[in-house]
Amino acid sequence: MAALIAENFRFLSLFFKSKDVMIFNGLVALGTVGSEELFSVFAFNCPCSPARNYIYGLAAIGVPALALFLIGVIWNNHTWNVVAECHKRGTKNFSTAATFLLFGSIMGRAAVAPVTWSVISLLRGEAYICALSEFVRPSSLEKFPADYGAEVLARFPCKDVPANLTKYRDDVTRRLRYESQLFGWLLIGIVAVLVFLTKCLKHCCSPLSYRQESYWGQYRSNEDKLFRRTAEVHSRILAAKNVKQFFGFVALDKEEKELVQEFPVEGVQPSPQWNAITGVYIYRENKGFPLYSRLHKWAKGVEGNGPSPEGHEMLFLAS
Repeated sequence: MAALIAENFRFLSLFFKSKDVMIFNGLVALGTVGSEELFSVFAFNCPCSPARNYIYGLAAIGVPALALFLIGVIWNNHTWNVVAECHKRGTKNFSTAATFLLFGSIMGRAAVAPVTWSVISLLRGEAYICALSEFVRPSSLEKFPADYGAEVLARFPCKDVPANLTKYRDDVTRRLRYESQLFGWLLIGIVAVLVFLTKCLKHCCSPLSYRQESYWGQYRSNEDKLFRRTAEVHSRILAAKNVKQFFGFVALDKEEKELVQEFPVEGVQPSPQWNAITGVYIYRENKGFPLYSRLHKWAKGVEGNGPSPEGHEMLFLAS
């Protein structure tokens, strides 16, 4: 059981597999901060009405965070690798714990933007003050006039209150802003601790040396760049051949003519080859030699994902 748990937890290495991931997460966070600032300046407008404040304030924090989370899931290549894996091979190669951690890694990447949005919203405090001002107990305010209730408290975020309530409005605003910022700092602390523990767990569970893991990251990055570049050239040349066959000629610029002459394309790759290099990749070693990707495994002619007497598998995802 201990070995299984340790092996499954190696999925967590996905989130911190390379510096590119950290840079990407940083850019996402900065973009989210800018978006939140623009939203607060141009879009946020508390209704200052009982019952509506609470719904609007929570929606201002939660709805954009949900949208950012879904966008993060959609933009993550691993999401579609999982879809392809389930469609072509099912989940027979993953245990329950491994499947849970796999989805956890996808959700963790997607959570960067919504968490950033939530933290900035809480630190600013406008949405929190709007949502909860009407729920402040009048009895907690010293000598608060008994004639006023939730309806007046709901107007505090808009500063549209009688002159004799100005000091109470400032007190309520200050109190709610304090609570909002406290929750924001607590959220930052919780996320920081989780990131730290995850990174420590990743290094403790990783069977790869630091240098080999660094090499693996470089290989994946180079393979992806070369594959995309080659696929773009291959598809352009193939398209040129098909257009020429239809019209009898094809209008190419100088660079495209050189590509057609330099790289002869005879046809397209059959679907089984595309299926073989698509999907979730489980890092494995064959006879002591590492296989760094599905393309690498296909090129070496290694079949299947399951464990074999000559191979050693470790549940690492290729990013």
